[in-house]
Amino acid sequence: MIKKIALAAAIIGIILYSISGLQPDTDAYAKGLHKFRSEKNRAFRQSANSPLPEAQKGQFDSLKYYPADVAFVIEAAISRNATPDTTLLQMSDNRAEKYLRWGQARFRIGTQAQQLALYLKADGKDSTLFVPFTDATNGRDTYGGGRYLDAPLPEPDATEIKLDFNRAYNPYCAYNNEYSCPVPPAENRLQAAIPAGEKSFHD
Repeated sequence: MIKKIALAAAIIGIILYSISGLQPDTDAYAKGLHKFRSEKNRAFRQSANSPLPEAQKGQFDSLKYYPADVAFVIEAAISRNATPDTTLLQMSDNRAEKYLRWGQARFRIGTQAQQLALYLKADGKDSTLFVPFTDATNGRDTYGGGRYLDAPLPEPDATEIKLDFNRAYNPYCAYNNEYSCPVPPAENRLQAAIPAGEKSFHD
């Protein structure tokens, strides 16, 4: 009887360990995200490539963010375009830039099915996929023009891609009107709210 109880306890322990392995280590993830955000704040204050005008750098303290939430680190199913077609993304100054429509990511927010198109800069110089999107927080907590995500290019046989919405960020034109930024296309307008990542820069 004792052996059976011990065996059952061992099996339950293995199951719980396996389940816990499916989610990021919350503390370690939060620390890594905090470091990433702190380094970005430092770059905004000090870097020559900061989008902030020089007059604002001395007054700048920190960007505004939602708290870290591992629920918005999403493993999305991907479908690739066998031959990515070239498309033009409208820019905020009414120009257009060439991107490759690499594929689609499908996932859920709560019970709602979502889909986002994944893009790759047509010049072939980027090593990450570009995901411009809008959601129901825009114009309230977040920048009205939408936000961006970058995602590593998946391996050739990968069926999923990680979309970490805690790293969603504002386009440079949210900080400075001198910049021109891609406008999220109609196919990437999410109806759900994504309360994760960077908030609006201005109140």
